[in-house]
Amino acid sequence: MMRNRERQAGFTLFELLIALVIIGILAAIAYPTYTGYVQDARRADGKAGLMETAQRLERCYTQDSSYENCISFPQLSPDEHYAIDVSQTDGGLLTATEYTLVAVPQGAQTSDTCGNLTLTQTGKRGSTGGDNDCW
Repeated sequence: MMRNRERQAGFTLFELLIALVIIGILAAIAYPTYTGYVQDARRADGKAGLMETAQRLERCYTQDSSYENCISFPQLSPDEHYAIDVSQTDGGLLTATEYTLVAVPQGAQTSDTCGNLTLTQTGKRGSTGGDNDCW
């Protein structure tokens, strides 16, 4: 004698575990990629801060024929993810005829692999992280 069993609606425990494993794998792949994009966006803030400070120094140089005493340092980048400085300890330099600006990461940006970003009066760009893709 065969009975007709009614099928219950819903998920089995095994199906639920498979779905959770798939979600976990996707999250493990997506989160590092997401944080990388966030750091890239914040790095753009540091670049903008360097360029803005360089422009201010160049305007001052055209008026006074010197970079000295143009701006008080440190400056903050527009979104404050970097501190723009010229301190010798960070590799910066400021004289009457030349400068090397250094953008030092602040807060969550300190884990960025590019490290400090640099910019000179000749437009030479660099980073202490050694990665050529930082600029």
